[in-house]
Amino acid sequence: MVLYLIGLGLGDAQDITVKGLAAVKRCSRVYLEAYTSILTVGKDKLEEFYGKELILADRDLVEQGAEEILRDADTTDVGFLVVGDPFGATTHSDLVLRAVHAGIPYKVIHNASIMNLYNFGETVSFVFWTETWKPESYFDKICKNRAMGLHTLCLLDIKVKEQTIENMMRGKKIYEPPRFMTVAQAADQLLQIIQRRREAGEELGVTEETVCVGVARLGSDDQVIRAAPLRELASCDLGEPLHSLVVTGKLHPLELDLLKVNAQQGALDGVKMADSSTFIS
Repeated sequence: MVLYLIGLGLGDAQDITVKGLAAVKRCSRVYLEAYTSILTVGKDKLEEFYGKELILADRDLVEQGAEEILRDADTTDVGFLVVGDPFGATTHSDLVLRAVHAGIPYKVIHNASIMNLYNFGETVSFVFWTETWKPESYFDKICKNRAMGLHTLCLLDIKVKEQTIENMMRGKKIYEPPRFMTVAQAADQLLQIIQRRREAGEELGVTEETVCVGVARLGSDDQVIRAAPLRELASCDLGEPLHSLVVTGKLHPLELDLLKVNAQQGALDGVKMADSSTFIS
């Protein structure tokens, strides 16, 4: 029997592949990974379309209860559903390794993911800042990508089933409301870093005028793509999650033309050249 890792794509229930849907229907037990990303439809809509009951797999189950997911997978087919592509997070690779060590065969059924991008450098992750913790190492990676003419995909923080430090210390299973970082919040972080580094006299690889692209609910019927200078994205509202941010590098003329289609009127009128010096000050 087999452990199936099945990508669901980016939008809604119908984005699963034909092969993936056939695998779901074969499985006696199907888990829906529910903390590294979300679809634009709920669990009930997926169950209706797949014709199969789904078990929500939160962070605790995936990272600490993998044995439960793999239970009986040597005698019956078990499915593990992942938004996007199954290997979009290292946690899913760990599940495969656990299956291998347990002697359980596995199959991966890939699907579209926001990670499947061309001419992109190293992907970076933004986290929600606190009063005492404001990491900015991702900024250097963005600048390094831009120096090579590459775009940067910025994955924005998701806080699902998170506990306060107080509740963790007291052992209370009380969770905070879900939070999803917006493009505006990510852009504001970048602007704060730019201001601090400019005051420190550093050479900047990204400025307020750097062309960036805000993406919301990619793959869904109501997806939004907004291209604008970074300073403008800090005040944009792209609506419901999930959001991602792209910091451009060297733009091909066709890329620039496509970005202008997704820009507010006049936002990119001053951008005419396709070489990276247009964007690096």
